[in-house]
Amino acid sequence: MLPDDAPAWQRHFHGDGYGYGWLLGLIVVGLAFQMAAPETDTARVVTIMLQGFTLIAALTVSGVRRWLIHVATAVTVLSIITATGILIGSGDLDLGGGRVLGLLLVAIAPVAILVGIVSQARRAGAITLRTMCGVLCVYLLIGTAFAYAYGIISAVEDGGFFAEIAGGTQSDFLYFSYATMTTTGFGDLTAAADLGRSLAITEALFGQIYLVTLVALIVANLGRDSIAR
Repeated sequence: MLPDDAPAWQRHFHGDGYGYGWLLGLIVVGLAFQMAAPETDTARVVTIMLQGFTLIAALTVSGVRRWLIHVATAVTVLSIITATGILIGSGDLDLGGGRVLGLLLVAIAPVAILVGIVSQARRAGAITLRTMCGVLCVYLLIGTAFAYAYGIISAVEDGGFFAEIAGGTQSDFLYFSYATMTTTGFGDLTAAADLGRSLAITEALFGQIYLVTLVALIVANLGRDSIAR
């Protein structure tokens, strides 16, 4: 638990302080970069860096064991070095390989955050804005993870994921992922094959269940002293 006399810098990196708010901001920055950046090898390396930093930040804020943070740091550094080495050596970072790295870095963080916000809520004895920020972090990361999964399927199927266009950029997959998870369903991009459709249905169901259960429960109990210590 964060001591009352903790220095200001520590409050910015701790789950009992402003950590989940800063983590949410970092995730939004990563999403904005992926949506705006061109589909280039350099952008893919920067994306891997951002996802790695997000993973390390999520583990740090959630208060996991130090050795897990060290492992995540080592994996992140190794991923960045590998991606950069491939880019320098061959001048071409494999599209599917970059997406697999991104998925691996993104998929671990939501679990750590969920564990962290439960512990934080128990320490505080109430559902707080920190809890809400953590829940939103998980929601955004899950959407990003599905986007990577769609991209991997597209790479395996030689760009045949979408029925309307050939290939697809990371921006396209993020757009499709969040439109699916929120069940917006614009219809301008749709999955062409059974595997993509099944995954899209899974994401849509998860998105709705997450919103109407966990998020609704958090909002309904925001500020109430109802969490057992």
